[in-house]
Amino acid sequence: MAAGRAAVLPLSIVPGKKDHLDRLQSEVQELIDELWQVPRFSGLRRGFRPQVDVIRTEDPPEYRVVVELAGVDSETLRIFADDQALVVAGSRSPAWRGRFFHMEIEHGPFQRRIQFAEQVDPAGAHAEYARGLLTVTVPIAEREPAHEKVSIKIGRSK
Repeated sequence: MAAGRAAVLPLSIVPGKKDHLDRLQSEVQELIDELWQVPRFSGLRRGFRPQVDVIRTEDPPEYRVVVELAGVDSETLRIFADDQALVVAGSRSPAWRGRFFHMEIEHGPFQRRIQFAEQVDPAGAHAEYARGLLTVTVPIAEREPAHEKVSIKIGRSK
């Protein structure tokens, strides 16, 4: 692959040393979350599930996690990472108050957990939020990282 080009790979087939059982557990949990979602129209559903892309680059070796968060105030976002996973959580408030005639835009709390196929360096991670997209860049670990959870601050785009 040419330097600087990004490879887009589904998390389930990213090569690496990550334990397959941990990855399988994460994928099964994602499937259960999707299958058992209460339909939006029932009035019982809480929160929403933002879309996520994970891109692994070679030069530099890192993961870029892009989360689609249109309408989410950056002040509600919380981002945590350890040497194996990234968690993005927050809340989206309804844009309008009143009785809905038609409703498709989901709101409420959310949490997405992204399991990496390789160990990462959470201390080197950074995030940007612009035009409704949160991009978290997490370097792949060159050495054995410390096993600790790190909070990641969101920088403003220029």
